[in-house]
Amino acid sequence: MGMHHMKFDSVGVIGGGAWGTALAQTMALAGRDVCLWAYEPDTIREINEHRMNRVFLPGVTIEPKIKATGKLADAAAADVVLLVPPAQHLRRIASELFEHLPEGRAVVVCAKGIEQATGKLMGDVVREVLPQALLAVLSGPSFAADVARGLPAAVTLACLDEAAGRGLAEGLGYRNLRIYWSSDTVGVELGGAVKNVLAIAAGIVDGKELGASAHAALVTRGFAELRRFGEALGARADTMMGLAGLGDLILTCSSPQSRNMSLGRALGQGRSIDDVLGERRAVTEGVFTAEAVNRIAAEKGIELPICAAVHAIVKDQISVNDAIEGLLSRPQRSEG
Repeated sequence: MGMHHMKFDSVGVIGGGAWGTALAQTMALAGRDVCLWAYEPDTIREINEHRMNRVFLPGVTIEPKIKATGKLADAAAADVVLLVPPAQHLRRIASELFEHLPEGRAVVVCAKGIEQATGKLMGDVVREVLPQALLAVLSGPSFAADVARGLPAAVTLACLDEAAGRGLAEGLGYRNLRIYWSSDTVGVELGGAVKNVLAIAAGIVDGKELGASAHAALVTRGFAELRRFGEALGARADTMMGLAGLGDLILTCSSPQSRNMSLGRALGQGRSIDDVLGERRAVTEGVFTAEAVNRIAAEKGIELPICAAVHAIVKDQISVNDAIEGLLSRPQRSEG
């Protein structure tokens, strides 16, 4: 039976954070039975008993077709599995999933980030830990709160196998969640990861009240860094120009509801990194990814001044003012 005729009657979502819950909600609205695995017993209880996930996705009534569970085996039994843990926890959770996952089961990685310890993309981690899976990655400009409320969004699903990728894109898409297929898994993943680092920079510009012109310059030059980084790692240029690249960068850098941008904004206003991170339950992925991006850039000799500045700021190696001064005093050269 070809993948493009596959019907996904049941979906397993692994990760009960904002994005995992929003994806579960969309799948349930499309009429599917959803098994949502969450790490926190409180979250599981709250979803099953009160149809709420107040910590991670407040203000949304959870669809009745969603059943929360603490057992990975329950989620792995579904027709398709969406992997949505925080990026730095993906390896551990995927390893635990290994014994429950049947050969050839479609696994869609929806976590955005680069593994800090190894510099690996999420897809590479899954290939290593779940060799039996049919792998796809999903990324693009999609705020959990928008998607959970049924507002329109468009994302990209990348899969090396075209028939499987098109089947997944078609099978998982739903009226207000448009899914475009791509074969460029590296490009789709890189966009989702690097934009979180650049969003911290955009937040700093915002918090320092440097103005809209500075914001536009920052996002544009940040996009140049994303393209350079992508090119060095084998991503296609059209992917970087697309939803998973430019699209997600625009969204994350211009919406204070983005966790990475709001972190940058607090730093720009003079708060310390430990202070901001200490009061958050949800993970701010860009902090970890900044380190991985800079290590890869150093190894490959890629110049990423904005990403480097963000990393130095979150590591407390440099003040926000000195970082901005450093970027502004860079020698002027041609744009290309």
